Amino acid sequence: MPLPVEQEMRAVLESGDDRQEGDSRMTRLVRIAHYIETHADEPLTLAGLAAIVGLSPSRLQRQFKEAFGVSPKAYQDAVRMRFFKQSLKNGDKVTDAIFASGFGSVSRVYGEAHRNIGMPPRAYRAGGEGEVIVYACRPTSLGLMTMAATARGVCFVQFGDSESSLLSGLKAEFPNADLITSPAQNAPELDDWISALDQHISQGAPRPDLPLDMRGTAFQMKVWQFLLSIHEGDVLSYSELAAKIDKPKAVRAVASACGKNRIGVLIPCHRVLRGDGGLGGYRWGLERKRALLDAERKRQRADADS
Repeated sequence: MPLPVEQEMRAVLESGDDRQEGDSRMTRLVRIAHYIETHADEPLTLAGLAAIVGLSPSRLQRQFKEAFGVSPKAYQDAVRMRFFKQSLKNGDKVTDAIFASGFGSVSRVYGEAHRNIGMPPRAYRAGGEGEVIVYACRPTSLGLMTMAATARGVCFVQFGDSESSLLSGLKAEFPNADLITSPAQNAPELDDWISALDQHISQGAPRPDLPLDMRGTAFQMKVWQFLLSIHEGDVLSYSELAAKIDKPKAVRAVASACGKNRIGVLIPCHRVLRGDGGLGGYRWGLERKRALLDAERKRQRADADS
């Protein structure tokens, strides 16, 4: 019979495989995130996770949420949901996908699915058929921007040269969803979100803390979650980012995850550079990346001088 999860965690800690002396706080938290990801189908507890790195449950809860924006439990739910969604996309039956991804009951996953996917499981397997996504285009200092959102949060922020090309990109990302232009009277939140992000881009206002509907593989989610912890004005290389998420050999995969980020600026992949300090790639053009970084460094210097 396998050890209970807490006993297994303690065995890992005592084995010396997870040496924490000299580890930075972020390294410890990333180890916890990695453990959650590789044991997402198991019943994990906050106390058991905290034992891995020698923290109290309350401190782990606080530090994990400060670093990644979600609690360990919410992160486990997100990882399970990624596995569940992938199983559906692979054509697995809903019931099989539920138990393979670690959910204990049909009712639980349907509750999670509505909160985390924003649509029923069968609709997601059908490419989002029946899901409503509201969108709008606005001019910014970086050019034309389209923002789109589900009931859960922002799922798409892109820049382009024309509304038609941006709408084509939105349709490509969500081919079977019901795309609706955002009239202010029907979707005031989206218009407020667009205005807040435009003020951040065009006028230097703080980056708005908006709800995000991120959709990707477990690895992509790990990269994107870490990107959310990078402070404005700070940068790091693709290799440094790979090391930070405890995947030092996955530099190309990290770069690919950055390139597949569909929520520009709000998930700040523009803060990741090449190892030699060069800008590297950027989905929406290097001029936009340079402009974003220059503006952030300028605000960082102004804050330091004030």
